[in-house]
Order: sequence, then structure tokens, then C-alpha cells
Amino acid sequence: MLKTVDRVLLGLLGLGLFALGGGVLLGGLDLQRRWDFGMPGWWPFRGPDDVVLGTEGRTRWREEGWWWPTVIAVLAVLLALLLWWLLAQRRHRLGQVLVDSEDGTAARLDGRTLEDVIEEEAQALDGVSRAHVRLTGRRTAPTARIRLLLEPHADPARTLGQLSRETLTHARDSAGLDRLPSKVRLKEVRHRSQRVA
Repeated sequence: MLKTVDRVLLGLLGLGLFALGGGVLLGGLDLQRRWDFGMPGWWPFRGPDDVVLGTEGRTRWREEGWWWPTVIAVLAVLLALLLWWLLAQRRHRLGQVLVDSEDGTAARLDGRTLEDVIEEEAQALDGVSRAHVRLTGRRTAPTARIRLLLEPHADPARTLGQLSRETLTHARDSAGLDRLPSKVRLKEVRHRSQRVA
């Protein structure tokens, strides 16, 4: 769904910019006079001496009471939609992983299931309080983003080594992947200091 929305939005934006740029270029180079064709009556930029938005167009609605609230509301909605779109790009989660079944066809493995398995195995490591895993990237080349919350007694280097040698190797082998690049973030559990009597 997100890919479809991305493609539609980028297509519409590209088409709009292409039409606007082409129309301004036609007017700026005075091609309609040279090639003897006409522009639509509503098009404001007809020749090299014209401006895209004249003084009348900029000041026409300024005195109306509804003008500025409408402009601000439209810009706020546009900004909210663009921020949503930007955040949706960051939160992209891999829904499926394509696994080579060695018979010429590719099997599909649910991405969330693989995330859950990696999480459970990572949480079973000594010194790990909690784990969170997210798969990103392409279906044929996933990347794991892992956050580990470590207990105060945990040795980060040893935990990271176990995660790499055991947990991620198991996940990579079970999914039939050649490689499973990973980004790991380690954080220590905060605990209150204890008063010694």
C-alpha cells in the first residue's frame, strides 16, 4: 500500500512540475509566437516579459476575511500530509522475506514472524532485559535493526558477540539468506541506586 501511495504522489508531483516548468519555458522562450500556437486563456505566462503571478493575482483576495485563514489551513494540511509521508518512509517495515527454496521457486516468509523469533532468541541471551527487532530493506535482501536493553551486569562485547554468532546466524540460516546485515543499538537498564546502611 505504501509503495502505491509513494508512486502516485511522486507521479502527480512530477507531472505537475513538468507541466508548470514546460509552460513557463514556452512562455519564457516565446515559443508560442515562434511556432504559431496559442496557450489557454487562463494561462498567466504568455511571453518573456510576463510574470507567473502578477500584482493583481497576489493582492486580489488580501482584503477578504476568509483569505488568510484558508491559506494557513491549506498550508497546515499540506505540511501535515508531507510529514506523515516522511514518517511513513522511516517506519517502513518489511512485510515478507523471499526465501530460496532450492527448487527454482521462492517461498515467502512473514517478516514479523522472523522479527519475533529473533527477538525471543535475543532476549534469551545472558544480560539482555528486552529486545526489539525490525526488518527493513528489500524482500530479497533484508536488514535487521536491533535494540537491546542490557542488564547492569551484562558485558556488551560478549552480548554482541553472542547475538552475532548465535541469534543472527540462526535467523540467516533458517531463512536461507546469504547475508543478514544488522545494526545493533545497546542501551543499559536504568536502576535506582541503593542506599547502604
